Amino acid sequence: MANVDGSSGAENISTAGSGIDPSKDPKRKAKSNDPGWKYGFWPNLEDKNCVKCILCGVDTKGVIKRLKQHLIGGYGDVAKCTKTTAAIATEMREAILKNKKRRMEILDVDGEDLPVEGAEEGHVESDLGGGGGRAQALSQALEQLKKKKKVVIQTIVKQQVRGPMDAHVKRRTPEEIVAERHGKGPQQTTMENRMRSEEERDKLRSYFARWAYESGVPFNALKLRSFEELVEAIGQYGPGLKPPSFHDYRVPLLKSEKEKIDEIKKKHKISWKKGCTLMSDGWTDKKGRHLINFLVNSTEGTFFLGSVDASSQIQDAKMLFEFLDSKIEEIEEENVVQVVTDNASNYVATGRLLMEKRKKLYWTPCAVHCLDLMMEEIDNIKTYRSVILKGRKITSFIYRHTRLLEAMRVHTRGADLVRAGATRFASSFLTLQSLLNDKDSLRKLFLSDHWESSKLSHTEPEKQIVEIVISTPFWNGVQDCLRPSLPLLQVLRIVDGDERLALPEVYIAMEEMERPIYLAAFLLNPSKYFSTIENESDESLANSLMHKANDAYNDILARMVPDTTLQDKISG
Repeated sequence: MANVDGSSGAENISTAGSGIDPSKDPKRKAKSNDPGWKYGFWPNLEDKNCVKCILCGVDTKGVIKRLKQHLIGGYGDVAKCTKTTAAIATEMREAILKNKKRRMEILDVDGEDLPVEGAEEGHVESDLGGGGGRAQALSQALEQLKKKKKVVIQTIVKQQVRGPMDAHVKRRTPEEIVAERHGKGPQQTTMENRMRSEEERDKLRSYFARWAYESGVPFNALKLRSFEELVEAIGQYGPGLKPPSFHDYRVPLLKSEKEKIDEIKKKHKISWKKGCTLMSDGWTDKKGRHLINFLVNSTEGTFFLGSVDASSQIQDAKMLFEFLDSKIEEIEEENVVQVVTDNASNYVATGRLLMEKRKKLYWTPCAVHCLDLMMEEIDNIKTYRSVILKGRKITSFIYRHTRLLEAMRVHTRGADLVRAGATRFASSFLTLQSLLNDKDSLRKLFLSDHWESSKLSHTEPEKQIVEIVISTPFWNGVQDCLRPSLPLLQVLRIVDGDERLALPEVYIAMEEMERPIYLAAFLLNPSKYFSTIENESDESLANSLMHKANDAYNDILARMVPDTTLQDKISG
């Protein structure tokens, strides 16, 4: 008598009295070494498209690969086994990857891949279970070749190992992959990443962490793009990579990287011929040494030219002039349009000396330093100074106490009060702005039951903090302090950015700027110049701006192009 599914009583697992566990019946499994068959079998021999999971009893439709996906989990078109384990999932994942690396191809004399019926992953295994499926698939392929009067060269089982032929395969470089990762487009998850378990990823991360902690690598090093490229390159290389030796780092690799930097410098030097800016930046390191960095900016970008230790020398105009003048010689005088330094008195004198000797270049004070000096002046005003000190007192107190800091972040929804700016004084005003934005949250924090029950609330210094936070005059003072500083902060954001040339726009943002080179640049930027003329409501101011821009342009032309005939050609 036939069962409901159409199979005979002998073949269907619903047959009673057989005393045989169908999951252990060799007839109900394919003659294959695939580890998936340890956890599955055919419940109906007449329907080998259905494989039953031994662990949970769920039927999976499709080849054995579908059962393996069922045991792994994470696939949208098949439910995860409720009784699988991490070890089983890892075993199945490795089996899928191994099968993926091995595929059968029949090649004709022209080198074309010909389809082999039943040769896809899983189908050959199912056919083998039915007896001679692989031979049948190959026979069908041979018949197809005979009909097309082709000759079979060979049957190849390809292993995906890296060999000479891989040189012909276009593979994206680590730099390209990391650049895409940092782009704004959608991110693609590779099949290999999708099939890795959290346990595997955590184990790999622990190796990175252990190495970083043992060697004392600064955490900021992990933010470098070159670190991401390194990790991607290691992944592309595969297992068995032997890291460079101590000697490799000291000698051949160092030499190789220097040669690469020299090649980059050659590209920048070509760009310098179109005109460039020499910049100097003085700073003091943790050892108390005064270092001066020299950089060159051009259309190719910013290039680090070198650094000198000036600790043992007097920081006067003569010494600074000699350093900068030697760098101008290195870049070549005709390439340097301007020199940018700090606005300190010794650098002002240095700028005058440079312009006296080098008749075609301009000295320009650093805009960020100028703005920082302006904010320092605001900071020194007695009324504002008092407000800034009270603001620092609030933030210092909160950030000194861990529990209070956690409570503050709950009230501010994770926002921090201390904000870092491009300069020290910018940070002070940005922090005041954060305090004002979270004024209500801070008041609720210090008037809450949590604060009242805290031990901190009963001491005299802590009571002073509460008085400041709930004081209306203090918050009015914060607003007064921000009014003159916010416009400067906005301009500081413009000049401190790297995305566009900023100072031609700064002339519009600031009422007066005694640097004709930027006013001339403003004139030569039609999108800025004409939009300003059209949008200026006061016609007299617009005309004044136009005359200033034209005068600055003529002065620049006369200084940089002594030949009057050539001046006329440029102006015409």
